Amino acid sequence: MANREFTIEKEYHYNRKGPVQWIISHAGRYWFFPLATLLAAVINNFSYSGIHMFIGKGFDVIVKNGWLFDELLTVIYTIILLAVFQGVTGLVRNYSIEFLAQRIERDSREELFASLLGKSQSFHGRQMIGDIMARCTNDVRSLNYMFSPGVMLIIDSGMGLIAPFVLIGFLDYRLLPIPVLFTIFLFLTVWDYNRRLEPVSYAERNQFGVMNSELAETVQGFEVIKANSREGLEQDQFKEKAALYRDYYIKQGDIQARYYPMLVFTVCWALAFLYSAFLWQQKIITVGQLVSFMGLMSAFRFPTFISLFSFNLVQMGIAGAKRILELINARSDVDENTKGISRPIKGQVKFDNVSFGYGEKKTLNGLSFSVEPGQTIAIVGKTGSGKTTLTRLVNRIYDCSEGAILIDGKDVREWSLASLRQQIASIEQDVFLFSKTIRENIAFGCPDVDAKRVEEVARAACAHDFIISFKEGYDTVIGERGVTLSGGQKQRLAIARAFLTDPKILILDDSTSAIDSATEDQIQQAMHRISRERTTFIITHRLSQIRWADRILVLNQGCPVSFGSHEELLKECGEYRRIFLSN
Repeated sequence: MANREFTIEKEYHYNRKGPVQWIISHAGRYWFFPLATLLAAVINNFSYSGIHMFIGKGFDVIVKNGWLFDELLTVIYTIILLAVFQGVTGLVRNYSIEFLAQRIERDSREELFASLLGKSQSFHGRQMIGDIMARCTNDVRSLNYMFSPGVMLIIDSGMGLIAPFVLIGFLDYRLLPIPVLFTIFLFLTVWDYNRRLEPVSYAERNQFGVMNSELAETVQGFEVIKANSREGLEQDQFKEKAALYRDYYIKQGDIQARYYPMLVFTVCWALAFLYSAFLWQQKIITVGQLVSFMGLMSAFRFPTFISLFSFNLVQMGIAGAKRILELINARSDVDENTKGISRPIKGQVKFDNVSFGYGEKKTLNGLSFSVEPGQTIAIVGKTGSGKTTLTRLVNRIYDCSEGAILIDGKDVREWSLASLRQQIASIEQDVFLFSKTIRENIAFGCPDVDAKRVEEVARAACAHDFIISFKEGYDTVIGERGVTLSGGQKQRLAIARAFLTDPKILILDDSTSAIDSATEDQIQQAMHRISRERTTFIITHRLSQIRWADRILVLNQGCPVSFGSHEELLKECGEYRRIFLSN
């Protein structure tokens, strides 16, 4: 079982050993739908094949001397009854498989979404957003098409082979050699068709993800592309990826064009007519049996022709399932530890010889210091010295590779991840806001909070005035990622969101960089008030924030240089004096 940061309660357990097993376990959850589809397909195809049998019987009736109309009428009534059975069971088959397909699409999409929520930040940092979107939409959708019409057509065509074959045996066992020959060659040619189609289908789905990633990245970076006049280059790169996707599609079409089962059917159909005509001439079978035999042989045409599309849909579905499972089964770097410590945090934080790196190179190395509850720690250093990385180890966005981080004397890995993160708030320079109302964005961590409390924290974050300037006030819907707001407005909403959760540990990562000096002073006063009640980490180059910190940690290329008060570091630390004087 892969490490996870999040799981759904009472999650249904699917078999994730392989794409086929996974799909079957999804279908097995609703076993009554496949069963209804199979039973309906059996009755449907035997009814259809039975019609050909009774058409032959009708010929035997009318070629007799002195035949009676009542005999023919009985045959006609039987054919009508079989046609009614065929129509009704056809509806049952189609409805059953469609319900199954829709539920599998829904369940697999929910499973994939929950799995993505359960992955660590480092996992998502390695992924292409466009490719993930392609897997969540197109690959999941391919599972729907795989069942309806894919699997339904395969079941129907399978019974479309069995029913005529069985009834031909009832007609006369001496008619079976041609159907047996046809069945053998059909299986061989369909197996070869699937063998050649499978790798192309998977490559096509992968390339679609790559192409989608290119598109998503272009849309996200549209402002940068325009600013640097790179439209032509981006267009060429997209054309290259789209052309490769087209090539796979053409290759798939080439395989489908060389579809030999239809040739096998045509040859065997002709042989069946010659063979049955010979048996009739030898008076081994009647003319009615000949007509029934040719009718039943013609019934083989549908399963032969439809397998061209049905197996392709199944291959695309399996390829999509394989890509979905790659995400679901991918091991996350952080375990949610649901049975870990879950209690209120006091706020004591200790770094004990902590090291961490995103790759082979260490970003932090041998970091040791401790913070008492209610203290404010300012973290300073040059760009790339590991300041942000340090804070992301506290709330386990990442886990340290060496050493340990202790909160209230317990390793953070011993805490329940949900309990830990609910008591830690982080405000970063690059603020993320959702395409929801301002009220919903502020109350994101506490969705059940009342409107009065939301307004209180907005006032504390100096956001209330600009919020009420909007026509809809707190009910104003902001654009994706907050594009309708200025940088300072977004930061103030993020600060209000953090204030609302009342965290025991507060992390401020250059959180007022886009705010004017007057507003910053007001926010600093609010922060100063709430920071007395909680442990606070501040990453900043602003002296106004550094000076009121209880302790200051100086980093240089991931290594601790010095740790102390402002006055102590001015006297003892040359690196800090350089940073201080450069401001």
